[in-house]
Amino acid sequence: MSNKRLEDIKDILDSKKAENIEVIDLTKKDYLVDYVVIATTLNSKHGASLLNHLKDLKEQGEEFLRIDEDDNWTVIDLGDIFIHLMSEQYREKYSIEEFLEQLEERK
Repeated sequence: MSNKRLEDIKDILDSKKAENIEVIDLTKKDYLVDYVVIATTLNSKHGASLLNHLKDLKEQGEEFLRIDEDDNWTVIDLGDIFIHLMSEQYREKYSIEEFLEQLEERK
């Protein structure tokens, strides 16, 4: 992963104790974005705190197009990157990683 933006996102999540951080490269798949970052939160307050720390990226020119958040799952749309901050239960239940792995290759 050579993308500095992805490195910055991962570094913030890692430094703030997000768990099981995964970066999925979808550049060769037929999907809405090029990359998806998934991280497990410890609880709803931790998820909100991670979101606030990620907003520091605005100072580096990152544009947050949309944020949908609740106690178990926050989705951050950066245009070409989605960030999913999920409770452990939701991460297991929705297994986004498996869904993304099954996407068709771009034609």
